[in-house]
Amino acid sequence: MNYIGIHSQQVKNNTKTITLLVLFPIITLVMVFLAILAVGYLVTISSEYAVEQAVLWEWVWKSFEQAIPWTLGIIALWFLTAYFANTFLIAKATGAAPLERKENMRVYNLVENLCMSKGMQMPKINVIRDSSLNAFASGINTKSYTVTLTTGIIDKLNDAELEGVIAHELTHIRNHDVRLLIVSIVFVGIFSLISQMAVNLLRYSSFSRSKNDKKGGIIVILLVIVLIAAIGLLITSLMKFVISRQREYMADAGSAEMTKNPLALASALKKIAVDPEIEAVKQNDVAQLFIEHPLAKKTNIFSSLFATHPPIQKRIEILEQF
Repeated sequence: MNYIGIHSQQVKNNTKTITLLVLFPIITLVMVFLAILAVGYLVTISSEYAVEQAVLWEWVWKSFEQAIPWTLGIIALWFLTAYFANTFLIAKATGAAPLERKENMRVYNLVENLCMSKGMQMPKINVIRDSSLNAFASGINTKSYTVTLTTGIIDKLNDAELEGVIAHELTHIRNHDVRLLIVSIVFVGIFSLISQMAVNLLRYSSFSRSKNDKKGGIIVILLVIVLIAAIGLLITSLMKFVISRQREYMADAGSAEMTKNPLALASALKKIAVDPEIEAVKQNDVAQLFIEHPLAKKTNIFSSLFATHPPIQKRIEILEQF
């Protein structure tokens, strides 16, 4: 694997982040318009009086115009919440808590030495009290950057191996991978919510069909609602490809460059592969933050096609060739 360099990786990730931030409100507004259209047809079919198409479309466009500021306001609120509370929300989703310096000087010394070697600001350090072996980096700026380690990975790796893992996570921070990941998690979260709302509307429409199936209009409603749900689900799946699997190879290479000891990280990955699962982690979007997907053993062959991580054995083989 050719290491393209930290600057190139930063530029790529920054470009992807800006693209997502621009696409997010556009796609959301399209889905809101489709939802309003579906509701309009549903009301038309349920009405005892005939409603002209021109009247329906006038109502749809007027409702959409009124919905635009509300939609943009909710999007802004969603992102402000993510911006100021991303560390808290991820900690809640993973069961992480701050690790005090006096609680583990060994970890702090390893992190500080690596940061000093690259002129980085020291990130916060969190711990997940779980015997499994895993770690991740998170945050969107220097105030929120955090490296989180499980107690299992701290206790079961030697200093060189743990240093390799920490260097891997620090590389994610340096490459701006974590910022892109946080934006993608927010992106996926709201589209999953919209998709679920569309599915609920589909159930309601199906329930109403027996009483109000006029001129086949209910078919239009069902198709629009299915389209909304499909768009939302497709976006959540495609987001996994936007967050390239290449980032893990880049972080592995960055760790090897930072520690000058690629075999230590390879050894750490072998131990991590045996037990990466974390009991507190239930959400796939959060799980993609980890050095090894903590839900990987629970996925099937189909879901592996959409995996956010490359095979850990392949990563080990590459590190052993350095």
